[in-house]
Amino acid sequence: MKKNILIAIGLIVVLLGAGMFYSNYRNRTLSPSAEQRITTNGGLTVSIDYSRPSVRGRLIFGTEEEGALQPYGMYWRLGANEATVAEFSEDVTINGTLIPDGTYGIHAFPGQDSFAIALNKTWDRWGFSEPDYSQDIVKLNVPVEHLAQSIKRFTIRLGESDSGIQIICEWSDVRFVIPVEEL
Repeated sequence: MKKNILIAIGLIVVLLGAGMFYSNYRNRTLSPSAEQRITTNGGLTVSIDYSRPSVRGRLIFGTEEEGALQPYGMYWRLGANEATVAEFSEDVTINGTLIPDGTYGIHAFPGQDSFAIALNKTWDRWGFSEPDYSQDIVKLNVPVEHLAQSIKRFTIRLGESDSGIQIICEWSDVRFVIPVEEL
């Protein structure tokens, strides 16, 4: 009798483990990970690690009533799977706020005409869970550019600017830029 109970418990554990493995694998194939890295002439290196979800026929940004995947005003991890992570090799400023060199989570609150963006001290977590907002070190609103041609997979690019770098985010019919200034 005890042997049958142990076998049943073992079987349940194996099935749960296999289900979790499959779910994790499926999420990663639907939203593969990506990394962007840039080093400026001044020596600043910025890297962004994130996952790239696809549109797949869904309304991405809009209202809850419209059934948007990322409703206006609601937390977004700026990608999929784990939290999107930014790493700065040197101190920088964002929106006039000094950001010490280090690693940070980035999250957003989409809006029709602008996105609220924040860097958070907590970065090593599953992205779907909202961060502790008291750990945000900078918040800023960035304007949205509406694109004529849809971007099918969420993309982050890094480019140099006159004062540092730009974190350029594009998905669906939306583009926005997060300016990072070198010290």
